[in-house]
Amino acid sequence: MDHSVHNKLISFIWNIADDCLRDVYVRGKYRDVILPMVVLRRLDSLLEPTKDAVLKEVKFQKDEMNATELDDEPLKEASGYVFYNTSKWTLKSLFNTATNNQQILLANFEEYLLGFSDNVKEIIECFNLNAQVRHMASKQVLLDVVEKFVSPYINLTPKLIKDPDGNKLPALSNLGMGYVFEELIRKFNEENNEEAGEHFTPREVIELMTHLVFDPVKDDLPNVLTVYDPACGSGGMLTESQKFIDEKYPSLKIHRDIYLYGKEINDETYAICKSDMMIKGNNPENIKVGSTLSTDEFASQRFDFMLSNPPYGKSWTSEQKHIKDGAEVIDPRFKVVLKDYWGNEVSVDAMPRSSDGQLLFLMEMVSKMKSPEVSSLGSRVASVHNGSSLFTGDAGGGESNIRRYIIEQDMLEAVVQLPNNLFYNTGITTYIWILNNNKPSTRKGKIQLIDASLLFRKLRKNLGNKNCELAPKHINEITQTYLDNAPIERVVDANKDPVGIASQVLKNEEFGYYKVAIERPDRRKAKFSMGAIQLLRFDKQLLEPMKYMYAEHGDKVYEKDGLKLIEKDTLAWCEDNGITLKAKAKSKLLDVKHWLSLRALYETAELLMQNIGQEEFSDFNVFKASVEAELKSRKIKLSATEKNSLLNSVSWYDETAAKVIKKVVKLSNDKLNKLLDCYGCNLEELPDFGYYPTGKKDEFITYETSAALRDTESIPLQQTIYQYFLDEVKKYVKEAWINLDSVKIGYEINFNKHFYRHRPLRSLVEVATDIISLEQKAEGLIAQILGFDVNLGQG
Repeated sequence: MDHSVHNKLISFIWNIADDCLRDVYVRGKYRDVILPMVVLRRLDSLLEPTKDAVLKEVKFQKDEMNATELDDEPLKEASGYVFYNTSKWTLKSLFNTATNNQQILLANFEEYLLGFSDNVKEIIECFNLNAQVRHMASKQVLLDVVEKFVSPYINLTPKLIKDPDGNKLPALSNLGMGYVFEELIRKFNEENNEEAGEHFTPREVIELMTHLVFDPVKDDLPNVLTVYDPACGSGGMLTESQKFIDEKYPSLKIHRDIYLYGKEINDETYAICKSDMMIKGNNPENIKVGSTLSTDEFASQRFDFMLSNPPYGKSWTSEQKHIKDGAEVIDPRFKVVLKDYWGNEVSVDAMPRSSDGQLLFLMEMVSKMKSPEVSSLGSRVASVHNGSSLFTGDAGGGESNIRRYIIEQDMLEAVVQLPNNLFYNTGITTYIWILNNNKPSTRKGKIQLIDASLLFRKLRKNLGNKNCELAPKHINEITQTYLDNAPIERVVDANKDPVGIASQVLKNEEFGYYKVAIERPDRRKAKFSMGAIQLLRFDKQLLEPMKYMYAEHGDKVYEKDGLKLIEKDTLAWCEDNGITLKAKAKSKLLDVKHWLSLRALYETAELLMQNIGQEEFSDFNVFKASVEAELKSRKIKLSATEKNSLLNSVSWYDETAAKVIKKVVKLSNDKLNKLLDCYGCNLEELPDFGYYPTGKKDEFITYETSAALRDTESIPLQQTIYQYFLDEVKKYVKEAWINLDSVKIGYEINFNKHFYRHRPLRSLVEVATDIISLEQKAEGLIAQILGFDVNLGQG
């Protein structure tokens, strides 16, 4: 739809709201009336020409057939659509027969609404229109609103008409309706100081997506095909895909059947989508309302094509209970099987962080792809995302697992970077992902990156955040670049600024990396002291409240009745000091057994200090052996947790101390050969993997690691971990080793890495020349303001 026509229609509708609803609703609530009335008038105007035929059919069924319930199909045939209205009313007849009695008009209006078929009644219910109609009637404005919407100077139908003056009123397509909806939502939300949650997809972006999805297979399109959008909004992508196929790739042999499917969580948007599906003759039952993430509405279906612009930066916390049972993912759409570093298949979560669910929609589409074994075409997907989908999330995390699965399954065909400020409600950078589970041989094992961020033309007037658009030539250039699947170097203009389009074709592996921990040995000194062991009386997690309780109440904390007496005081102190205690923590804090076990550990440490002394040990291994010998001689048994707690309380890291031995292991020939084969190294290289020979046959030492000194490295998949370690780590940190058990595989798509071009700094001469020029201009301007002539003095 032409922008001028779009703006004119928006202005007309907004004026209706201002003229009729100003004193009845606050401006931010105009949408509650305007949106449903736009949809209602849109449906009503289509049914007007066949009203008599529908009423005749109703009379026939009641009088001739003695029907107690009306038969849908003959009524649909009479109306010419998949919906109908069996009342005697239209919006025009309601207005033409109305009097000043609003209650009569209300009764007639409600009779009119009740006459709609069930599919329209659902739309009316989604908009809560009945309540709005009653409210308008009570405020004496219902007739005024109806009058505005039946005006012959507004066209809300998908057909071209003329006004009483003979001027053409352009048709309002589904996409045009989407534009109207988006702009009205934006204006309404501005009044409420809210931000629209949806990012309506501009028509030129939809056109680009349809080209990218359908052009490569235009000669192989089946005569029966399905299109799905899991976040369909007002249905623009679905209906434009249908229109695109019908116009660009008409079937020469037989009529092509295109079935549209979608789901939308917002009731208003769903109602608009469903109404347009009915208008276009598509099956409205294929459009579902509700959360795509919470309920797998199309679990048993697979689709040929999928296009979507899912919400990004939007929390999906409320859907988690449907996807996870505790920590376990129970929805198969969001679990994938990947191989670990050792080649073992592992089922892992494919779920992003709860603050942004856009990649879940991508996985929903992946789960709905047709297998090439079932359909020779497979499935093709185009999905719009912001930059976080490309790189957010660490190796082994949900986002990275999703990218890894899609790339390792060789589904990702291309990613296209779009210009900024292309969408109405966001100015952020966006990308189109193209997925195909049946790549042609020329694309197998490769991903094409296209930077089209510099292809745009400015709008004369901003539409929300949208200040530019893709011209047809830009769409053609991007599409051709994609079809050519070849590298294109970035061009620079005379000012050395980048212009035009750029493309890179890269192997799948270039986007993957190993994340591996590089360990260093723990070196510790140790010494018993009263100050160190005193803290063993307290749980580290509850240190502050326990210290308070012991300081204030002494040995009462070791008595069950004593704890009960000081409970109220303790909880009040916690609240005053901003300490929040969860149920489990509160239970431990007031558990006398817990207090007694901690005191027993303190007393054990006190006993050890008396017998071992308070000298400082530079070799923690000797200190630990002394402690264990003393415990054994006195037959004191400590759990592993208690022993670690005691030892950690009296030791600290010191780089001059001896390395802390974890254990000494014996590796026989079979075990040794297996280990060497696993690490892919020889005997002399084992220290680089944490095994140090003692000098005795088949005996090796492993050391405790220092968590504080642990580092992680991201290593490209195309490079071996060990070679990277030798080149980048060992030459700088001699005693470091690789922890191969920590290796995780991650994937990210970094556009800047592949398209960034360094621009040299200007020379000092150029900078100095500009500064002198600016000084001269500033001097002249200041003189002019003060009324001085630079050459002659005071003017």
